[in-house]
Amino acid sequence: MFHKLSIDPFIRKYLWDDERIPFSLAQEIIDKNNEYFEQRGFGLWKMEGKEEGKIIGYTGLWYFFQEDQPQLIYAIREKYTKQGLATEAAKRILDYAFEQLQFSYLVASTDEENRESMKVAKKIGMKRREKKLIDGKPTVFFEIRRD
Repeated sequence: MFHKLSIDPFIRKYLWDDERIPFSLAQEIIDKNNEYFEQRGFGLWKMEGKEEGKIIGYTGLWYFFQEDQPQLIYAIREKYTKQGLATEAAKRILDYAFEQLQFSYLVASTDEENRESMKVAKKIGMKRREKKLIDGKPTVFFEIRRD
């Protein structure tokens, strides 16, 4: 299911720079995800829609760009956007990071073009930290502190 979601045109546009990742890479990520949960208590969770068993995306904590700790990530199929579902999922991960993992801060990043993702970050209280050029693409970083 992770691979199917990751090659979804809407999800892959920003998350995978519009590349169709191979199944083997998706499997490597799932294996790493299992390791992260076992050893560190975090990783990626599936997002289910209101229809029982319907997986609409994923969310969680993952390492990007050599950050010291994992970043917030959320990916949702286009059909389920603009319903508050990504915001709700991101808020749950934020709470988990602060309450269960005792993080003092949390970072999220997105391509500058991805306005919807930036809206989600702002809705959960994150503030724009900086913009960097990564692989030739403007990437915006958001941060929130536990205090």
